[in-house]
Amino acid sequence: MATVKDRAPGPAGSGLNDDIGENKRLELYRTQVVIREAEQRAFDLFLQNLVKGTSHLSLGQEAVAAGFAGAMKKGDLSFCTYRGHAHTLARGVSVEKVLGELMQRDNGLMRGKGGSMHLTSVEHGVMGSYAIIGAHLPIACGAAWRAQYKGAKDVSVCFFGDGTTNIGAFHEALNFAAVWKLPVIFVCENNLYMEYTPIADVTAVEHPAADRASAYGLERIVIDGNDADAVYRTAMTAYDKARAGKGPSLIECMTYRHSGHSRADPAKYRPEGELDRWKLRDPIKIYRERLLQFGVAEKVIAAIDTDVRKVVDDATEACKAAPNPPLDIITTDVYADGGWAWRN
Repeated sequence: MATVKDRAPGPAGSGLNDDIGENKRLELYRTQVVIREAEQRAFDLFLQNLVKGTSHLSLGQEAVAAGFAGAMKKGDLSFCTYRGHAHTLARGVSVEKVLGELMQRDNGLMRGKGGSMHLTSVEHGVMGSYAIIGAHLPIACGAAWRAQYKGAKDVSVCFFGDGTTNIGAFHEALNFAAVWKLPVIFVCENNLYMEYTPIADVTAVEHPAADRASAYGLERIVIDGNDADAVYRTAMTAYDKARAGKGPSLIECMTYRHSGHSRADPAKYRPEGELDRWKLRDPIKIYRERLLQFGVAEKVIAAIDTDVRKVVDDATEACKAAPNPPLDIITTDVYADGGWAWRN
């Protein structure tokens, strides 16, 4: 079993945990803050009736997206669930593009046609957010098989929730990836709840992803998903393994969502005090303290916070001022040829 935990951080120059470095740590912190501020703004805009339908936020889970994206190389591919805002932002898509899409404005990532659950940016390696549970795991295998066949070095990373581990596609994809030694990484964001149901109540093993890894000849890996350094280090190891032709990894990140499953969910099913306990392990709080322990000046951290808030504020105003998408694009890009007519 591999369980990755960050050792006790020490001051800069102490030789402890210096493998990541200050520049990368500041990048990881900024990414987490961008996700937190943008998602909180999406929540606020929903309450103002400016985000239609529902949305699934990653408040509290920012370290997973930041850690894996921070370890990626250009050309690596991300496959997300409907809870994909965080991973899209982490790959470098602008806040304006994401909020514009959620608000169904013409300046959105897909000109307002995709909405919250279907963010895609091939330019940034974001190969779609998938609303069908488990549907993207075999697709990620396909992308990885393409890389293997062509001798390319990109790695496909597939993010999913704990509930997906009880879906057939999870087991099919793992088996296929293991047999073919595909350059794909499966990342389970275990936030303890599969929609409204505690995953522990309906699963025979404690860790629904990691405890099944051995069935496919894979290492059992459980990590602290609220510690971006632990996530980053684990991701680097998995990327190196995949690029070396040694096959897939299955990583279970223990984390917790601060809000309900979606905006329609008040999360009343959670035991009293559980949220408060997890907020003590807030990933941004953890990382801010880590930066201070490494000697990063408070003013440097505050400057990142201030700059990100301005970016989100400016993006919000730009999206409010942006027009709705024109009706003449409603039937475009339905099929691969760019049109809408069915062909066989």
